[in-house]
Amino acid sequence: MTSEGWGTRSVEPVSQHYIVCGGNALAHRLVLELVEHYEVPVVVLVADRTRDHAPQIEQLPGVAAVVEYASITDEALREVSIDTARGLALVEGSDQDNIHAALSAQGHNPDIRIVLRMFNQRLGENIERLLRNGAALSGSATAAPAFAAAALGRPNSVEIGGRFLHIAFDEAITSDRICVVADHIDRQDLSKIRLLPEQRGDSADFVRLASEFGDDGPVRPGGVRREAEPEPAPEEEPDGVAALQALRIEPREPISWARRARWRLLDMMRFFTSARMRLVLLTALAAVLLAFGVLWYLNRNFGWTLYISLLDLAGAAQPDQLADIAAGTGTGGLWQRVAQVVITICGITFAPVATAIVVEVLGSGRRGQPRNPGAGTRDHVIVVGLGNVGTRVAAQLHELGVPVVCMERDPQARGIAAARALGIPVVLGDGPFEEQLRRARLKHSRALVAVSGDDATNLEAALEARHGNPEVRVVVRLFDDNFAGHFYATLDNAASRSVSYLAAPAFAAALMGREVRGMLSVFRHVLLIAELTVEDGSGLIGMNRHDLEDPGGVRVIAVRFARSAQLQWNFPDRTRRLTPGDQIVVAATRSGLARLNTALVDEV
Repeated sequence: MTSEGWGTRSVEPVSQHYIVCGGNALAHRLVLELVEHYEVPVVVLVADRTRDHAPQIEQLPGVAAVVEYASITDEALREVSIDTARGLALVEGSDQDNIHAALSAQGHNPDIRIVLRMFNQRLGENIERLLRNGAALSGSATAAPAFAAAALGRPNSVEIGGRFLHIAFDEAITSDRICVVADHIDRQDLSKIRLLPEQRGDSADFVRLASEFGDDGPVRPGGVRREAEPEPAPEEEPDGVAALQALRIEPREPISWARRARWRLLDMMRFFTSARMRLVLLTALAAVLLAFGVLWYLNRNFGWTLYISLLDLAGAAQPDQLADIAAGTGTGGLWQRVAQVVITICGITFAPVATAIVVEVLGSGRRGQPRNPGAGTRDHVIVVGLGNVGTRVAAQLHELGVPVVCMERDPQARGIAAARALGIPVVLGDGPFEEQLRRARLKHSRALVAVSGDDATNLEAALEARHGNPEVRVVVRLFDDNFAGHFYATLDNAASRSVSYLAAPAFAAALMGREVRGMLSVFRHVLLIAELTVEDGSGLIGMNRHDLEDPGGVRVIAVRFARSAQLQWNFPDRTRRLTPGDQIVVAATRSGLARLNTALVDEV
């Protein structure tokens, strides 16, 4: 028996097709992107056609074939006609497996476009240099900004030309917005949202007046108004609006030094959990302060008193000798000696406690275990799941200065080492969510982000968190759109994101040779920010803003002309035609960018 699975049908002769290797959620979304928006033939190579998303992929219209092989071998690549394919997407498997498959595919077809998923972005950059026509993308890195921004209750941003583009909603929209990107926003029914709706131009009011004074308008010459026929009342539409805006700098989450000092002080209390220990230490501290006061009163010199007290605490004070006392050169009498003895004895009490604290702090890192959240953990974000996505989300929140606590059931998860290196507390264990969330200091948290690979687990974590803290914001990773719609309608102060839904458009655009600079989320919808260069022979030559925008799904937000090094935002001349060397930055829906890419592919 070969590595080919039972029941696999051979691929009928096909050429100029695209191959997707994988049967996971990202592969499913990517195939949908290619067959629905780009309308290209797709052949899918899966390890098991009965598992994961492979059965759903096989039912998609437009899929030329689904081929089953346990691994991506030379035989498997020949079976999917690698020699005549235009593109190959490797979206499942380890980084090493994907690199091996990419190099094998390039050996069969040197001109093929290869896009591979890589968790290690630095390694991916180096692999791109080995491929003649390839790109390495990280699905988790593409989606993580949207999860981190949702946890903080703000839109994520994409940096273009020194500005940070983000989505603003309703009252947050300012007069210097770039363009309206969505309207008819109803949080109870997200299907009503319209992405990139038609905009009212500056001449809209003049057109309305012209229609009123025209031959068929209600106003006749002389100002006499004709009775207009009553029109049916239009249905009331949701009035929620979203717009694209730009910031000069990306906003951070500033935390004052006073709050951090308070958290540190509270965190130290975890070492003093015993009531008897607290009583002994407080008594010793009171005795030290009283003795310090006696020394200060006797000597009237604060600096010298502090100096001698610290030496006494450390056991390094020089005692008086009988000869010194007889000669009158002692330290200052009986009460000073008593005070020094008290400080020295109390120092014996403090020394082992301080040593134990130091050993505990340093030893936890040396044992290879992440530290547990302390009593001072406040205003933090809980990240449930330390897989690829959870690791990226935790790292990004940490970089923004937001306190983070992670939860993970698998002690071998790849993100634990990354969390330990960043000093992020991790709650490990397979206990009930209620207990795990209590250890993660849910009562004092600001948000919970559930990003494990299972929708049911993520929903369970979110509901348990909302039960334990009704004010906490919850962000849940969900694949199913209907499930997500019910989630939005049921819970307030909540958000849902899909990693595959966020990453698939970028993988599809990269497979077509286009650069997507980033993605902005409008609830469960995605707005792509892409940069296109007008090259010789490109279908963009001779097109103006009307040609690009009128078919819908595209807004030109910035232009950089061939002889200029600066981006011009909202370039007003809609009739100027593009020439070779020009660059345009567009905000586009998935179908809008696919339309541009398809036109370019057909022309080139």
